[in-house]
Amino acid sequence: MCQVYRHHLTTKSLINYHFVWSSRRKRKVLKGMVAIRLRELMEEVCPDLEVEILTLDIQPNYVHAFLDCPPTLAPHQIIHRIKAYTARHLRKEFEHLLVLPSIWTRSYLVSTSETISQEIIEDYVKHQGKKG
Repeated sequence: MCQVYRHHLTTKSLINYHFVWSSRRKRKVLKGMVAIRLRELMEEVCPDLEVEILTLDIQPNYVHAFLDCPPTLAPHQIIHRIKAYTARHLRKEFEHLLVLPSIWTRSYLVSTSETISQEIIEDYVKHQGKKG
């Protein structure tokens, strides 16, 4: 997969985050229509945040999302907005989710994804000014 850098005035960026978060008490509530609606909600909220979904995997008790994100939002802002938006709508639409104190746990995992290796960057920096 070849991604394109984002351009905005004075910045150029390519920031990919891998997020993983789970349902409250790891209950298996993210299945059937709930999983389908969760995917739709993710597809609604992400463009509003200028976030592109690269990969989304919804399991019965957790979510993996690989996202291309803008440099203007910190990871905690992105996940907070996604979880708040999806929880609010899912709880409105599926009454059986109201028995949980919340849909999501407060915790999550986030990691960055390298698009090029450290060796390539070091080689590039080392050879700057030597071309010509």
